[in-house]
Amino acid sequence: MTVRFVVIGAGPAGVRAASTAARIGAKVTLVERDVVGGAANLWDCVPSKAMIATGSLVALARRAAVLGLEPLSPRVDLGLLGDRVRSIAAKLAGSWTDQLTSQGVRMMRGSARLVGAHHVEVTDADGQVQALEADAMLLATGSYPRVPEWAHVDGDRVLTTRQAYPPPTIPEHLVVVGSGVTGVEFVHMFRSLGSKVTLLVSRQQVLPQKDPEVAAALETDFLDSGVTLCKGARAVGVDVGPPGESIVVRCEDGRSVHGSHVLLAVGSIPASAGLGAENAGVHVNDAGYVPVNHHCQSNVEHIYAAGDLSGRLPLASVAASQGHKVAEHVMGQHTREHRHLDYDKAASAIFTEPEIADVGLAEAEAFALGRKIRVTKVPLATNARALIDGDARGFVKIVSDPATGVVLGGSVVGAHAAELISVIALAVTANLRVIDLAESLFVHPALAEALAEAAE
Repeated sequence: MTVRFVVIGAGPAGVRAASTAARIGAKVTLVERDVVGGAANLWDCVPSKAMIATGSLVALARRAAVLGLEPLSPRVDLGLLGDRVRSIAAKLAGSWTDQLTSQGVRMMRGSARLVGAHHVEVTDADGQVQALEADAMLLATGSYPRVPEWAHVDGDRVLTTRQAYPPPTIPEHLVVVGSGVTGVEFVHMFRSLGSKVTLLVSRQQVLPQKDPEVAAALETDFLDSGVTLCKGARAVGVDVGPPGESIVVRCEDGRSVHGSHVLLAVGSIPASAGLGAENAGVHVNDAGYVPVNHHCQSNVEHIYAAGDLSGRLPLASVAASQGHKVAEHVMGQHTREHRHLDYDKAASAIFTEPEIADVGLAEAEAFALGRKIRVTKVPLATNARALIDGDARGFVKIVSDPATGVVLGGSVVGAHAAELISVIALAVTANLRVIDLAESLFVHPALAEALAEAAE
């Protein structure tokens, strides 16, 4: 009997699950309200990286003298930049749609709601309702930016992340509220595009969940480039004056920060409201997430959750891997030996300048646990390729077990860190030893040589 598999949400988790299940032989229906590829992915993640790429090129042009060129002064064309961002999202959405259609996946546009343990209703834009029956379901509805109660978002001068790709104008002075991954990426983006930037840091370091040495390297670069850091500043209000006057962000300790625009980067909220999970007996916790086991099953065994909704790492790569695993489990392929997802070994990157990436066990985490580790670090200032490219900021750090030499984790700060971390991620996942990296014959000159040096 063919398995009827209904996937709600066409983000990285939903697309991967639908594609994998269809390939194996399921009858798949994929329901999406906004955009195939996912709103958080194509309306937030991808556009931000596209704008960061533009900003990085502007920053490189301003450093042209380092490479022996006369100074360059590129000007940002917001119209062309907006077209570029939209075209990338459209191409990705189109390619995923074509792939799924070619695999026989039934695509439905609308809002889905569970009305029973095996029944879903889909309401389209015209209000027409269609009923679906499912043997298994995947809930992958993603998340959306959180807006604090004290902020009134107008899409003009007070922005969420999704309203900044690009904004109506390049801010003269942008105040970024939130110093996590999203916040620091926006600092880099708008600093590169020419804005004066102030970052409100509610704690005592940016990236509070990251290695302090990594955070310190980013803070130094921010300060050197003119970014103002307000530490220990927790925002509690925004006052918007008439056009031409500054916006004032009020902080809990009485400080006030003035700027022309405010961007809110204070986390996200899982999109579980209105999903009807209670009608199927699916548990949703107080934070709005659907708790899952290692198979991504909810408390109802044939109903799964993946991506941001699952409350696991909010990374597109993790969501896609979850979707793949869910499809295999739905189709009964996990009866044979297989590898479960290990969220502690997921690589992540922050697309600032310099880039930041890490994977596995962090140095500070190991010390907090009282675990003995070996930490080796190599600055990129000694790397030939970094010097040739005119950007030798940053370092490579590898964390290993002193007894066995097994690579436990690592971090990279510097150009192309998001690519370099893949080598360390492979080592962590495959339980490779530092000697395996040290004795690898990498290209010369290449940034990857720093990995081998750090492994020695």
